[in-house]
Amino acid sequence: MRVVIKISRYFTINKITMGFFIAFLSSASIYLDWIGFINPFINTIIGLLALYFWLISDKKSWVWSGFFVGILWFWWMGISFIHYQMSWAIPFIIIGVAFIYGSVFYLGISFVYFIEKHLKIHNLIGKALLLLLFSYIHPLGFDWFKPELMFTNSYIGIEKWQFALVIFSFNLAIYNKKILFLIPILGAYPYASYFQKVSPINNNIKLVNTFTPVEKKWIPKFKQQHIDEVFMEIQNAIQKQKEIVVFPESVFALYLNKEKNLIKALKNYSNYITIVTGGLYYDNNLSKNSTYIFDKGEYRVADKVVLVPFGEQNPLPSWMGKWINKIFFDGAPDYVPAKDFTDYNINGTKYRNAICFEATSEKLYQGKPKNMIILSNNGWLVPSIEPTQQKILLQYYSKKYGTTIYHSINMSKSYIVHNGEVSYE
Repeated sequence: MRVVIKISRYFTINKITMGFFIAFLSSASIYLDWIGFINPFINTIIGLLALYFWLISDKKSWVWSGFFVGILWFWWMGISFIHYQMSWAIPFIIIGVAFIYGSVFYLGISFVYFIEKHLKIHNLIGKALLLLLFSYIHPLGFDWFKPELMFTNSYIGIEKWQFALVIFSFNLAIYNKKILFLIPILGAYPYASYFQKVSPINNNIKLVNTFTPVEKKWIPKFKQQHIDEVFMEIQNAIQKQKEIVVFPESVFALYLNKEKNLIKALKNYSNYITIVTGGLYYDNNLSKNSTYIFDKGEYRVADKVVLVPFGEQNPLPSWMGKWINKIFFDGAPDYVPAKDFTDYNINGTKYRNAICFEATSEKLYQGKPKNMIILSNNGWLVPSIEPTQQKILLQYYSKKYGTTIYHSINMSKSYIVHNGEVSYE
């Protein structure tokens, strides 16, 4: 009976509403960007408000904010099931993700109040540390929830010390009940960005944009049409005297290394222009999601390192993963990741290889690469906020590591990210 009473305390209108309000504020900049409205001042205000309400809210509101973060930030995770004729599963995926993030928040905030009770450490300190730690907590290997993303397009910097400065300024103001303690937040303005040296944009790169629905991409009768479109884009880029032409992920919906005639044709064209394209790779009974780089009559293959949880590799134990793959993915085997990242040189410039999801993983930015070429296929997750969230993450990493990013995409616009700023083809 006591357990029922304790659980029922979480299900009050006030706690649920506050939790939703905080999650709404934390995700508002994503949705505003999604509809094409980007205003640094407004993003700054709503981001600061989200932090303020997180810090002053109690345990129950925190749990609900985690639940709604799972929904408002990641409802799109279930969209891909439409392409498997399993639309019925979408609500279960959404609730499942919400439950996972709600549980993460529950465990975190419970520990905060535990140490307050037993170690007499004020909950404001615990909440601050929890907010700082969230970007290191990756449920099932998925690392897209970073509270700092709220300030990607704002007047607040995205470095961890800047985020900490904002949080602890709020803590001092709340604890002392004096607004003057918010003044240090001015120090979180990204002054250093004006002096940061970043690699200049290469304007001789053609980023191809395709709009091929997933259902059409894998139908055999459209195979030749898709191939012809690729070669038309190559010819067009040569006519425009571009140095490099970049195609989206799996623009060749086939095992390209097994297509000798295609390889021969691409190698021939690479004498006139460097071709970076997505395609599958098959060898020794292993399937890989790869980038093919054709340059000066030769080619090399760069395999994907960080695979999409569930989409390309099942993060669950082997026996459970096989069962999930059989039920939901027609028994398709997982892709095999490469052991290490690939950097390749084109005309004296080094580029870090990245394929879709892995470009949003901090692991890929080891060594602070100056340039990165990304191939993506967003067709599995549109229409949704996923392409926008992906773009904001790339802006975040571009600012943090000084990386210039060239992003060729299927089913959303291709773009360049330079010093955190986006320019479209």
